[in-house]
Amino acid sequence: MAHVTWEQVDRLLDQALLLDDHGALASRLDALAQGYESGEMSRAAILVLAAEEWRQAGRPEIALDRFRGAIEDGGEVSVDPRAGVADTLFELGHAEEARTVIAEVRADGWNPATALTVAETLAAYDDLDAALEWATEGVLACPSGVTIREALLRTRYRIRVDLGLPEDDLDALLC
Repeated sequence: MAHVTWEQVDRLLDQALLLDDHGALASRLDALAQGYESGEMSRAAILVLAAEEWRQAGRPEIALDRFRGAIEDGGEVSVDPRAGVADTLFELGHAEEARTVIAEVRADGWNPATALTVAETLAAYDDLDAALEWATEGVLACPSGVTIREALLRTRYRIRVDLGLPEDDLDALLC
């Protein structure tokens, strides 16, 4: 069993960037999650990182399993792991199931970081109207001066441009 620190995870991420080996990093994060006892980040957060690395390694089925493991774990995460589940389901061609998961996230409550992830997922899979709705609601739920708000505003603006919509009051908030 191990105590996991941010520094430890950052070292793993740095090594993976240098080696460009997402599969190896995903395996190391899996091992870290398996041996997790306590830490500066939750086991669920480690599982989410592992899931993202499995996706980068071209293994979406394993990623889906890790996202679901993070949900089961219930630990603190910055983005609802169900957003990752939905994105991975889209990748695997299960669009209706992905939309059901997104509806559950909406019904259960979400934070602005989750809204950004869902908006980007929906935009990537050509549901620009729903993506715009998520980005707009995320901006409105976020206090000014918060970094995630700027990201939501940029994403929202990009979606509006793709939809051919004119600039509005929220677009004018972009710095």
